[in-house]
Amino acid sequence: MTHALELRALRKSFGKTDIIRGVDLAVEAGERVAIIGPNGAGKSTLFNLISGRLHPTSGEVLLNGQRIDGKTPFEVNRLGLSRSFQITNIFPKLSVFENLRCGLLWSMGYRYTFLRFLSGLDDANARTEELMQQIGLDRKRDVLAMNLTYAEQRALEIGVTIAGGANVILLDEPTAGMSKTETTHFIALIKHVTTGKTLLTVEHDMGVVFGLADKIAVVVYGEIIAFDTPAAVRANAKVQEAYLGSPVADAQGGGH
Repeated sequence: MTHALELRALRKSFGKTDIIRGVDLAVEAGERVAIIGPNGAGKSTLFNLISGRLHPTSGEVLLNGQRIDGKTPFEVNRLGLSRSFQITNIFPKLSVFENLRCGLLWSMGYRYTFLRFLSGLDDANARTEELMQQIGLDRKRDVLAMNLTYAEQRALEIGVTIAGGANVILLDEPTAGMSKTETTHFIALIKHVTTGKTLLTVEHDMGVVFGLADKIAVVVYGEIIAFDTPAAVRANAKVQEAYLGSPVADAQGGGH
């Protein structure tokens, strides 16, 4: 059976220090998976291995059955995997519309050329308008990204992340720094824009985790100690022990 994303005996060492210690994980198409764990557990390293920013010491990463370990981030992206970052990663001096259009041009077949005016790309411009409505920024069409609120910038980054049509999306702490009201809105936004896609998210807010994920993978010292439904993970004794004796559902923060 082909999984949307699969990790096989994945390991990553820096010198003599083992960070990822033989991780196995299989994510089905359309599943939403949250990756949680204590500080220093290896969650960010795991994301970097999946997205091509780091290469594994050993093991395999498969995207829709095709090995992607060893490929560059842009090669991984063009095979159908896209990610956001903890720190907002957009073009601050471009407008909302321009940011989104940059994100989708390659996937629509437009390559690097100086002989074509972007204003004349009717299909790309129409798709950009649709994306702006999806992420709720259609009223901010011509606003420079640097002049958006923090929550709006995060929404824009989500839009850029999905713009290329990737079917596997990685979100790294998507609600970090948001108020409770903004977080609630953002969870709804993520659910909406990733409908039908496979989602992996690293998140420290347990309210977000249990409100968003179909399954939860718990990483401790570079190993996955549990991978199950939210209810099963909440009741898992190993998980509770990893969070210093407190049920994971009550753990607020400290997820990184």
